[in-house]
Amino acid sequence: MRAMSGLLVAAAAALASPAPAQAPDYGAQLRDADVVLKDFRFADGERMAELRIHYATLGTPHRGADGEIDNAVMVLHGTGGTGRQFLAPQFAGELYGPGQPLDVRRTFVILPDGIGHGKSSKPSDGLRMRFPKYDYADMVEAQRRMLAEGLGVKRLRLLMGTSMGCMHGFVWAETHPDFARAIMPMACLPTEIAGHNRMWRDAAIKGIEADPAWLGGAYRAEPLQGLRTAVSLLQVAGFAPLYLQKAYPTRAAAEAYIEDRIAKDLPTRDANDLIYQLDASRTYNPWPALERIRAPIVWVNSEDDFINPPGYGIAEEAARRMKTARYILVRATSDTRGHGTHTWAKFWRQELVDLLQRTER
Repeated sequence: MRAMSGLLVAAAAALASPAPAQAPDYGAQLRDADVVLKDFRFADGERMAELRIHYATLGTPHRGADGEIDNAVMVLHGTGGTGRQFLAPQFAGELYGPGQPLDVRRTFVILPDGIGHGKSSKPSDGLRMRFPKYDYADMVEAQRRMLAEGLGVKRLRLLMGTSMGCMHGFVWAETHPDFARAIMPMACLPTEIAGHNRMWRDAAIKGIEADPAWLGGAYRAEPLQGLRTAVSLLQVAGFAPLYLQKAYPTRAAAEAYIEDRIAKDLPTRDANDLIYQLDASRTYNPWPALERIRAPIVWVNSEDDFINPPGYGIAEEAARRMKTARYILVRATSDTRGHGTHTWAKFWRQELVDLLQRTER
């Protein structure tokens, strides 16, 4: 397939389309499980006798003529998230229902929690800062083993990922080039985490570590001063300026909104877990090997993404080097959601439909 790049002017279509349907209560269709990976070896040589990876699934596996599962779709979350975030109405309500692109009557959807996240093994389970210093390569290897050992999946129909999951998608594409028939990474760049992207992550980590209550990770109660610093940076990094200006046009409204966001976020965090989550990107750099990628890719970024802003020229050059990739830039409007546009399927749903059609066999 020849290389392609393009721009998606999303404003008119998004505003004209109906609001996403409320995500249904999946009930017994939604299943949670764990796979325990024995003797897991991390990229730096550390080992864990047992590494737990949690996942949720929707739908039922289908086996083709060769006896292998052929309808598995894996969706990978961002930093600090979990697989269940993809049950939100703005995502699930656009994708999983009858006649929708990932209709769970015919698609087996897998929503894992990455290492260090959700109900998978993480520092706060007890090891704290003695937990192995995992990186994205380790997270991808754990995903691969989860699929193979826990679910019997040898090939994915589709791999989707947002933010950190987007970066995992590029790691997957280079490390296991034939594992996914199609890949849809959203909200990232396939290059080393540097510049302001590394700076805000490092500042968040240092903010926690500078809190005297952190105690080198041995705290009995959360170090709230440092954690608030980190959470504040996380919130700002994910903001959508045009949307927020329209939604909160006065000083009082803006201040009330951010205080509420931070107050709701803080109780969901563990300081050590967050340090690990932010630092896991330290070795990420698919840039040198982009030409190895051969899976069909539709890669979506948004113009109002503070974390991965346009204008660098990185995305356009990367798209030229990947012969099977199509790059889509969602234009910023007062309706797009900055970095979080990746979870609002109305902005890129048609691109997913097209990718699935192009890779159907």
